[in-house]
Amino acid sequence: MTSLLSKLKDKLRPPRYRIEDIDPDSVPKHVAIIMDGNGRWAQRRGLPRIAGHRAGAKAIREVVETATRIGIDYITLYTFSAENWRRPKDEVTGLMKLFKEMLESELDQLHRNNVKLLTIGDLQGIAPTTRDEFAKAVAKTKDNTGLKLVVALNYGGRGDILAAIDKLMKRSVSGQGDEPLEEESVARALSTAGIPDPELIIRTSGELRLSNFLIWESAYSEFWVTDILWPDFTRRHLISAVYDYQHRERRFGGI
Repeated sequence: MTSLLSKLKDKLRPPRYRIEDIDPDSVPKHVAIIMDGNGRWAQRRGLPRIAGHRAGAKAIREVVETATRIGIDYITLYTFSAENWRRPKDEVTGLMKLFKEMLESELDQLHRNNVKLLTIGDLQGIAPTTRDEFAKAVAKTKDNTGLKLVVALNYGGRGDILAAIDKLMKRSVSGQGDEPLEEESVARALSTAGIPDPELIIRTSGELRLSNFLIWESAYSEFWVTDILWPDFTRRHLISAVYDYQHRERRFGGI
């Protein structure tokens, strides 16, 4: 049993790469993260699910700090999906309060570190107090020139594509535009317009699916999956993911 546990820990423990091992000339400009496993982390400890979400805040801080040091331009966090409304009401309410609390406690530090906060998703659908807090944070950091931290909130990839097509159709019908329906025009109408497609998508908790996240933008993304639950994700995991990305051959459909 001891030997088995030791092997399991070795499997979950990331290699000891350091920031110095990262090639600064081939750092992905955009890394997107599906932060999965907060609820399971809490349940394994006999805690309410919201405790897992609170514990995940530490991982977010480490990711932002490490991404800045590595030289990543954009980090997108899948914070709350359009499907997450199906979760228990008390968990959803707790999450909305947690988002507001985190912004209130972290915004000044983000601003001092020159981080620019952006959001994607339908913010009209979330609690007004939480929405207002995000609007304040976006406004306060709009002129920052460092890491762009993109928060995907009440976001769904399919819904974003449908909204983009609807926007283009309405422009055409109203005579405000007649550009053909092409990849470039759809990309410009998405909520991610102006944000480069993610070169690397990280998913924690070992699940092997996109869960309706950036499904248009991830056409040629590299994927890095770990069994680690999100609250246990550390700077070493991010460094390992970037290191692994740098040692892959990206052919974009070519030979």
